[in-house]
Amino acid sequence: MDNKLQSPLSSRLSRRDRHNQRPFLKDDESGLLSSVRLPQDSPIRIGWKQGFIRLVLVAGILWMLLILIVLLFHVWSCRSSISFLSATGHSKVGSNLCLNADMQSMCNKEGKVFIAMDLLGLTPKPEHRCPIPVADDPDKIVIPEGRTPDVIVKDLTYIEDEDLVSNGSHSFAVFGGNQSWLQREESFKLKPSMKVHCGFLQNGGADMNPVDIKYVKRCRFVVASGIFDGYDAPHQPSNISTRSKKLFCFLMVVDEVSLKFIESNVTIRKDKHKGMWVGIWRLIPLKHPPYDEPRRNGKVPKILTHRLFPQAQYSIWIDGKMELIVDPLLILERYLWRGKHTYAIAQHKHHRSIYEEADANKRRKRYARPLIDLHMKIYYSEGMEPWSLKKNMISDVPEGAVIIREHTALNNLFNCLWFNEVNLFTPRDQLSFGYVVYRLKGLFKIFIFRNCEYYSLFVLHPHTREHSSKVEWVKSLSEFKGSGSSMKESRGGFGLWTPYPKNLDSVTLPPVVRTSKAG
Repeated sequence: MDNKLQSPLSSRLSRRDRHNQRPFLKDDESGLLSSVRLPQDSPIRIGWKQGFIRLVLVAGILWMLLILIVLLFHVWSCRSSISFLSATGHSKVGSNLCLNADMQSMCNKEGKVFIAMDLLGLTPKPEHRCPIPVADDPDKIVIPEGRTPDVIVKDLTYIEDEDLVSNGSHSFAVFGGNQSWLQREESFKLKPSMKVHCGFLQNGGADMNPVDIKYVKRCRFVVASGIFDGYDAPHQPSNISTRSKKLFCFLMVVDEVSLKFIESNVTIRKDKHKGMWVGIWRLIPLKHPPYDEPRRNGKVPKILTHRLFPQAQYSIWIDGKMELIVDPLLILERYLWRGKHTYAIAQHKHHRSIYEEADANKRRKRYARPLIDLHMKIYYSEGMEPWSLKKNMISDVPEGAVIIREHTALNNLFNCLWFNEVNLFTPRDQLSFGYVVYRLKGLFKIFIFRNCEYYSLFVLHPHTREHSSKVEWVKSLSEFKGSGSSMKESRGGFGLWTPYPKNLDSVTLPPVVRTSKAG
């Protein structure tokens, strides 16, 4: 009986003892994953902890939203300031140059913050045209005295000896030379005195008439353009001041096919020295085209402007399809002198990476697809990475239809190296530009301006006809064999057929995200 009476009491004591012993559970049984609630974890304390965690999460979300709002306001304010400048007379110098230094810094569209936001799709759709903060009066522009000093490269000379190439049946001279891989590699090593390939080898073609050679010797300031294979007609510049008409030589380089096309469609005036003129343009015929491919011929005056016009100190190149609508003196002041630049070119509208541009070229059949791939594999194997925010340039791909230059030794060398890549590989010069900048390891400085300003400098006109050649439709290297060997260019692109010193079989090109329909 005593056992029966003690049993309930013993049971209550046993439960009390077990309850009191709970705080002394082992660590692995009383951790965060334990379902046993400690006596100190009262409902109030648990609620406080949960509330604190929620507060931290909400604060983090609010902080991220605040940063996003500030960034979006940053973009809006920059666009508003641009619109304000446009409405209040953006063309005046002084107070109208982007409000002030602080606003310029905040609204720097070349800055990494703005570029990163653009890549994330947080910036408004880019304008096709935008105001250019040029000076108001060409007559008030102060032209810098002297030349920009040559610091890195001081003495630049060119290889000009005749270089013969055989096609099996006969030998012939080539304009750009048959540059070896070793010569190419050495040309990227900058030294105070350099001698490089730069076109115009003896008997290679692209010959000017004596009367034109004499005329261009007087040209210190040049606006140059070119028409090849009759693709375009000359377009007369507008808004040109009297001062600029006297200061600049407007030189239109044409091949013999284009000269005949112009003669049959436009009135050509001849001066007493037998120079040929179409409006303000002095026609500069080039005899004996250096290449089979007209597009490659067009790169001669475009890139090697300093070789065709060696007395020029400044030049503005515009493609033949363009009509200049801004005074060239204002262009030099805006893009060179104001920022103390010596080389300026526009950013491409759609692409920043050369691999994106190569993909677009293949889609639009601008050249043989397998040859473009081979070109890009060589660049990728030599360390040319796709464009990213890590790079110092805002883009590796320019809009090459306009180039604004002072003819310094380093700039001339860059043009030579750029042309050598065009001569060695494909004629798509936008694929080679960023690569040469990369090889010069930051020593070549360039001003890349916004694409919307580029479209405000000119009016674009359609070509008179579309370019077409069989090589553009080639899909595999096997098509160049047998009867297809005639599609190979005989005087350019030798690097695509010369054995490359490295094995490219294992090279896989980086993936490309197509960001636009345009190419």
